[in-house]
Amino acid sequence: MINPIWLNTFCTLVEVNHFTQTADRLHMTQSGVSQHIKKLEQHVNCALLERHGKQFSLTVHGQNLYQQGSLLLKEWQFLEQQLKDDSPYSGKVKIQSPGSCGLQFYSQLLALQTKHQGLNIDYRFAPNISVEQAVANHNADIGFLTQAPTLSEVTSHKIGTEPLLLVTPAHIKTPTWQALCELGFIAHPDAKHHAQLLLSENYPQFEHLEQIKHTGFSNQISLILEPVSLGLGFTVLPAHAISAFNKPKLIQTHYLANPISENIYVCHHRNRPLAKRMHTVISTLTSSTTSPSA
Repeated sequence: MINPIWLNTFCTLVEVNHFTQTADRLHMTQSGVSQHIKKLEQHVNCALLERHGKQFSLTVHGQNLYQQGSLLLKEWQFLEQQLKDDSPYSGKVKIQSPGSCGLQFYSQLLALQTKHQGLNIDYRFAPNISVEQAVANHNADIGFLTQAPTLSEVTSHKIGTEPLLLVTPAHIKTPTWQALCELGFIAHPDAKHHAQLLLSENYPQFEHLEQIKHTGFSNQISLILEPVSLGLGFTVLPAHAISAFNKPKLIQTHYLANPISENIYVCHHRNRPLAKRMHTVISTLTSSTTSPSA
């Protein structure tokens, strides 16, 4: 069995990329770091580093050990933390979701943290694919997704739905296919998924998003509707993202003949049991997945 202390030294060295700084971080001597690496290489019977003077690079074996070993260290740290403290109302919870979910959930998480100030809520916004990868790589405890996950390491269940709505500049009262093509599309990280769901059910002419010229892109949920309000294009967004826009008179929200909602999923790593505080967060948000009324 690999010595976890040697493994931690090796992974820290890879992340810091400097022997002296690794020694400082681990409160060791530089020679102690070198000894750990030497013993680890002897134990696995292969070279892990290629040394170039004071610099180094990873061998193929070193890359493989770091990828697997860093995940293993995170699992050990998580297990140790769980054994020390598994309170439902204290500890850190790392959450990721698309921005539209964040607009719906963040205020409720802050209310939960205000009530239970031992909780430490770390909430970051990212596209669906990045959220799923973060959960798979143990960089997030909980993820909220608007598409079912595809990675085998991630398990999920549906907790709600949210309407998808077409948004145009205020002067567009009837969003015909021709009007949309003339306007152009304002894209965002989940735009292809949203547009495919809504437009395919309401416009017979729609086959794929590339049919429509793209006139802008924003990866900030709070900014996507700015170019729409200026007449530069249209977009498709979840209802909560639209209701949060602070210039509602400059846009027109259209409820199309065939309403479409996207599913909201909560996910976590398949092989990591959820701590009690994570169940607290999920139960709090599960009851909040109702959408704004039309």
